[in-house]
Amino acid sequence: MAAGSAALADDTTPDWAATPWGPEDELGAANLMTPERVREATGLVTEGKVYSLGMIVGSDTPAFPPRSLSVTVLQPNQTETHGLGENRFTYNDDIFMGWLGIGPQIDGLGHAGIDHTYYGGRTVPDFAKASGLTELGLEKLPGLVGRGVMLDMAAHFGTDMVAEGTAYTADDVKAAAEAQGIEIREGDVVLFNSNWMNLLDGASPDPKRFGAAEPGLGVSGAEYLAGLGVMAVGADTWGMEVVPAEEEGMAFRAHQILQPQHGIYILENMDTRALARDGVHEFLFVMGQARIKGAVQMIINPIAIR
Repeated sequence: MAAGSAALADDTTPDWAATPWGPEDELGAANLMTPERVREATGLVTEGKVYSLGMIVGSDTPAFPPRSLSVTVLQPNQTETHGLGENRFTYNDDIFMGWLGIGPQIDGLGHAGIDHTYYGGRTVPDFAKASGLTELGLEKLPGLVGRGVMLDMAAHFGTDMVAEGTAYTADDVKAAAEAQGIEIREGDVVLFNSNWMNLLDGASPDPKRFGAAEPGLGVSGAEYLAGLGVMAVGADTWGMEVVPAEEEGMAFRAHQILQPQHGIYILENMDTRALARDGVHEFLFVMGQARIKGAVQMIINPIAIR
């Protein structure tokens, strides 16, 4: 969902391009995933209850245009045979056709940019080839494991479902965390619950409304989380941040703050409702992704374990 801000001069490297981990770094905030933090996060498992955060996605799932997908199931080379061998082994295979940035997904650091400049000051000719990213590809990421926190913004705003266009400001994030007994720390994975997914499978589904706008992280909220040094930010919406934007003419500004400017990963369409129903605000977060070489985004199913 990257979109430009003010254009940069061709010979200018923006100040934000310098990273704490050096100019060759391709992991960004994943560098905060230290063995010490991972071990500490495992101590959050007290019941062993597992929550699947990846929503179910299909060809009818609303997605940021022009993204789509389809799955075709077939029985290759079996239509005129009884199968393989005398034991008649038969099997189904499936062909996936679609965008990797659809449904429950991670945005790698090669996704969002500012006027074609990306994390670490890389420009499109440097790394974004049509055949795949030569740097910042998601195959470089070993996964994300650490302390997860969930802020229930529906509870914060006192509503069953947060309305589209509602921005989570820095003050909102601080207030929700305090009320829900959460201290956001460096290296955390921060998830927001708005119950927006009720528009897909609730009592009155409205997929058109789901995909047209959304509540989400605002500019000051993004700046606040970036200042704390979180590892990833996710939400139960297709774009993570508020749509329409707080300021007219600004497109996906929170993406720009988190990704190119701070190397923070973005998780979209995370189904956090079960966590909210159980009042779970702190947990072990575990995510692996298909390591397709040069991929910008990837469909994922992270797990929260309490």
